[in-house]
Amino acid sequence: MSAPAVSRAFAPRQQRVAELDPLLVWSALGLLLFGLVMVYSASIATAEGSKFTGYQSSYFLLRHGIFLAIGFVTGVVAFQIPVRFWQQAAPLLFVVGFVLIGIVLIPHIGRSVNGAQRWLPLGPINLQPSELMKLFAVLYAADYTTRKLADMDSFRRGFVPMAMVMVLVGGLLLREPDFGAFVVIISIAMGIMFLGGINARLFSFLFVFLMVSFVILIWISPYRRERIFGFMDPWQDEYGRGYQLSHALIAFGRGEWFGVGLGASVEKLFYLPEAHTDFLLAVVAEELGFAGVAIVVCAFALLIQRAFAIGRQALLLDRIFGGLVAQGVGIWFGVQSFINMGVNMGLLPTKGLTLPLMSFGGSGVVANCLALAILLRIDYENRSVMRGMRI
Repeated sequence: MSAPAVSRAFAPRQQRVAELDPLLVWSALGLLLFGLVMVYSASIATAEGSKFTGYQSSYFLLRHGIFLAIGFVTGVVAFQIPVRFWQQAAPLLFVVGFVLIGIVLIPHIGRSVNGAQRWLPLGPINLQPSELMKLFAVLYAADYTTRKLADMDSFRRGFVPMAMVMVLVGGLLLREPDFGAFVVIISIAMGIMFLGGINARLFSFLFVFLMVSFVILIWISPYRRERIFGFMDPWQDEYGRGYQLSHALIAFGRGEWFGVGLGASVEKLFYLPEAHTDFLLAVVAEELGFAGVAIVVCAFALLIQRAFAIGRQALLLDRIFGGLVAQGVGIWFGVQSFINMGVNMGLLPTKGLTLPLMSFGGSGVVANCLALAILLRIDYENRSVMRGMRI
C-alpha cells in the first residue's frame, strides 16, 4: 500500500482523535490511572491479610485493572453511538435501572454486605445497579426536561411527573439502604431541571422540601443519627461511631505538606476501614500530603469545568439534550466527589460514597467511563456541527 493510501486509511481516526477535548481527556485519564496506583497502594495490606483474596497483595489491583479495561472498551463502543440514540433510549434505560434496583431487594437474589443489600451477584463480579442508575438518571432527566421545556413553569405538568419518578427510585434506594446514591440522583434531577429553566419559586420550594425531608430521614434512622453525632465530635467515641472519621483525620494530619511517601501509609494497615474505596483520599493525603490532595481536587475541578463548558456549547448550538446531559455528568461527578472529599476531610458526615474515577469498584468505574464516553461524543458532535460536518 502506498504512503498516500495509508494516510487516507488512517485519516478518519486521526481526525476524530484530534477533535477530542484534550483537557477533558487528560484530566479523566490522569484520575483513572492515579486511582489505579492509589487503589493498589491502599489495598495491599487488606489483600494480603484476607483469606477471601487468597492472600494475594495484587488482588484488588488486578480486579481494578480489569474493570478499567472493561470500562475503556465499553466507553470506546459508547463513543461511536450518536447522542440522538441515547435520547431515544433514555426512558427504556431508566426503566431497566429501576427494575434492577427492585431485583436487588428480592431475598436470596440481591447480595448483602455490611447490612446493605445493593449488589447483584453475577458469577465472579457483583453488579451495583445504583451506580448505573446515576448515568440513567442523567439521560432520563435530560430527555424529560428537553421534552417538557414548555411546561417547566407548570407545577402539575413540569414538576409532578419527575417528582413522582424520583420518589419511586428514592424509595427503593432507601430500602437497600443507599442514602448516598439517593442524594446524588436527586441532585442530578434537580440540577438538570434547574438548568432546563424550572420556575425559580418552584425550585426554591423543592429545595426547602428536600432539605426538610433529608433531616427527617436522618432523624428517624438510628444509624444515620449516630453518624451525625460521630461527625460532630469523632473524638468523643473514637473507637465507636467516630472510628472512621478519626482515622481519616489522623491520615490527613500525618501527611502534612508532601506526605510520608507513596506506599508508606500506616492508616491503611487495618486502621482505616474501606481504605481503597470510600476513604481512598485519606490514603492519598497521608502518602502524598496536601500536594497530592490538591492535584486530585484540581483535576476534578478541571474535568467538571470542561463538562459544563461542553454542555454550554451544545446549548448554544440548540442541542438541548446533549447540553443537559453534559452538564448533568458535571453535576454527578461534582456532587459525588464533593461529598466523598468532604467525608474524608471531616467536613460532612460519614457516607458510603466512592470517589468517582479513582476508588475501587467495578460498577462505578464502568458507569464513570460510559459517562465520559457520552460526554466526549457530545463534544465531538458539537465540533462537527460547528465545522459543518455530517454526523
